[in-house]
Amino acid sequence: MRSPKTSTGNPLSGIISDEAFHTLQSLGLFNSKTLRDLIIRQKYRELRKKDVPAKQAIQKLREEYGYLQPDTLRKIIYNIK
Repeated sequence: MRSPKTSTGNPLSGIISDEAFHTLQSLGLFNSKTLRDLIIRQKYRELRKKDVPAKQAIQKLREEYGYLQPDTLRKIIYNIK
């Protein structure tokens, strides 16, 4: 299984091929908010693996996703379903 991409591209690369992802995306079959949240969680996990403290990791994500409130980011990161 391939590791998930966290920047641009296919955030579901561990599950489906890039071609399938782009086809499904072009058909509008993905919820953009759900994909954004998945990418945020993946980026957070990568930062934590690099021994970045949780507070700093959230701050870095806040810089990238400035339109989200800190509490919203925490809810996305720590949401357990």
